[in-house]
Amino acid sequence: MRSASAVSSLPSSPPTSTPSRRPLLIVKTGGTLDALRAAHGDFEDWVARGLGADAQPIQLVDPRKGDALPEASSLRGVVITGSHEMVSHRADWSERTAAWLADCVGAGLPVLGICYGHQLLAHAMGGEVDFHPGGLEIGTVALTLADAAADDPLFAGLPRRFPVNVIHRQSALRLPDGAVGLAANAHEPHHAFRIGRCAWGVQFHPEFDAAAMRGYVEAHADGLPDAAAVAGTVAPTPEAASLLTRFARLAAG
Repeated sequence: MRSASAVSSLPSSPPTSTPSRRPLLIVKTGGTLDALRAAHGDFEDWVARGLGADAQPIQLVDPRKGDALPEASSLRGVVITGSHEMVSHRADWSERTAAWLADCVGAGLPVLGICYGHQLLAHAMGGEVDFHPGGLEIGTVALTLADAAADDPLFAGLPRRFPVNVIHRQSALRLPDGAVGLAANAHEPHHAFRIGRCAWGVQFHPEFDAAAMRGYVEAHADGLPDAAAVAGTVAPTPEAASLLTRFARLAAG
């Protein structure tokens, strides 16, 4: 993982541009561990690097700090990052972001919610989010795509089964009405879903590389029954990572 920040110099308001150069927005809902941030940058940097050149220009907002959320019509797409916060806590900034997300989905804006963003999207559209009854899921795990993924605009062409990096205590316990389930495993039945024409949530972390995943396993080692075994699961997740570039291309198109 490179240490250079991909988005730290971006303006907090979009530049005047032609429609074809409307920015892709990253909504920062939280930050990573201090040690990982110092070495590799923050969540938004990892997401921006994963999105690649097709995502440019990228705009960053942090609603926790009171940043205004742009009108959907001014954007090409939006990615909502992960967070160490909990959607069920219903923080004011989070609830405002959820209402804005519902408007984005209604406007047909391409949306990708990651972990907290996945849960926030589910909540925004009428689903249920709370602590997972099975507790923490952490490490590199395999998921299986549902039949509906075969012709999904974002997931089509991926292998039926592939590894992903995960860390979450909360989950979308019930998907919104009309949502299409796209991926699951034995622990998490709602690892990915689509709602509307082009809004996706993924419970896993396509922006995590092995260094990030190992950092989280190490940070949670004291609470794990067998931290060494979990650390041993960590592996490359290229199929999951490809979803970011796929999303950027979809939004650009």
